[in-house]
Amino acid sequence: MSLLSFCEWLGKTSGSTAIHESLLMYPLIESVHVLTLCLFVGVIMMWDLRLMGVTLRSVPVSEMSARVLPWAVAGFIIMTISGGLLVYQDPVRAYKSVLFRAKLAMLILAGLNALIFHVTIGRGLASWDAAPVVPTRAKIAGGVSLTLWTCIIVAGRLIAYTI
Repeated sequence: MSLLSFCEWLGKTSGSTAIHESLLMYPLIESVHVLTLCLFVGVIMMWDLRLMGVTLRSVPVSEMSARVLPWAVAGFIIMTISGGLLVYQDPVRAYKSVLFRAKLAMLILAGLNALIFHVTIGRGLASWDAAPVVPTRAKIAGGVSLTLWTCIIVAGRLIAYTI
């Protein structure tokens, strides 16, 4: 079974049809997706800007991490579930969209960036609290994250206007 065949099958399931044909479900799911995107990206922007040393320099990095990253995780989980439901309601459209594929690729890169950060340099967050400057690798990770999330948002918005 090809991926397109799977998407065609998925689009014909009762759940997909119910979301697609409902007057309220799609707008509600999209609203949840956008609101949790705002939560997630707002928190991640604060975190990335702190990593880059642009803002909140007086707040210890370990304290910032403890305060904002749980919100980012919660926002990401809900955003991912709602985004999955948006794809589920019309999987063939998503399959055919180059922008959707680009968005998925950038999501994977953003996840890898976060993973690499947290398993390498991010393990020493507490030691940065007294340091006058955040390590360069952390600044780079923050810049890469900001760039990827900006591109993910732009691609996501453009998907609505294509195909």
